Amino acid sequence: MSDRLSVLKTYKLYVGGKFPRSESGRVYEVSDSKGNWLANAPLSSRKDARDAVVAARKAFGGWSGATAYNRGQILYRVAEMLEGRREQFAAEVADAEGLSKAKAAAQVDAAIDRWVWYAGWSDKVAQIAGSANPVAGPYFNLSSPEPTGVVAVLAPQESSFLGLVSVIAPAIVTGNTVVVVTSEKAPLPALSLGEVLATSDLPGGVVNILSGRVNELGGPLAAHQDVNAIDLAGAAADAELVKALETAAADNLKRVLRPQAVDGVTDWSADPGTERMLAFLETKTVWHPMGV
Repeated sequence: MSDRLSVLKTYKLYVGGKFPRSESGRVYEVSDSKGNWLANAPLSSRKDARDAVVAARKAFGGWSGATAYNRGQILYRVAEMLEGRREQFAAEVADAEGLSKAKAAAQVDAAIDRWVWYAGWSDKVAQIAGSANPVAGPYFNLSSPEPTGVVAVLAPQESSFLGLVSVIAPAIVTGNTVVVVTSEKAPLPALSLGEVLATSDLPGGVVNILSGRVNELGGPLAAHQDVNAIDLAGAAADAELVKALETAAADNLKRVLRPQAVDGVTDWSADPGTERMLAFLETKTVWHPMGV
């Protein structure tokens, strides 16, 4: 038998491209599906949420101003990095969701494939969301999609990795930056994703990952005046919370993506569509006189 001590992993937040602990110094215990202790995760505070919004806003100009092709390249690089750490994520998903190794590996494979799928849309979404509009007069009239801005995302509670990828990738591929609140009971795959993002050419602040209580972080993000949209996927099982967050979001006319769930559960294994990308796009229409 080996007498060496195990080197336990210290999970941290991912904000602005760095790995801070919660400013409050709080942590909470994360257990597997059988109640066995896995790790301590940072318990994010409202101050952490505000810091994450600041980081996301700072990164928005550069990320939204990058070419669509470049964003697609960076997202594909994320998929490459995920593929290289496939076994780690499969083990974390198995512990988090009580799945067999084979089923957890299938979830991770599906998540990587989904990341690649969204990466491919980076330079194509404008073709389905934009248009040349017929007008009566000597003008060109063109509509083109633009990113909404900073998007707060409440990640799915029941799908710690596939669901997580399904809400992050469509928001950032079109040029938005995001602040993600992880699954409260299964945050470890999301916190490990931060380590991948930090080494995959994604600019710091494009994705900011907070672990903690949805009830504690959702409200401040929904009410934050510098957050432009919010995805309520992680609140699907709590109708009262969804209503409260929608009310808070109305104060500065945020875009709100309501949970698309049946009895509080979403089938994240279903084939993705373009809806989640289009939900966080604005349409800019330009009139330009024709030359003679």
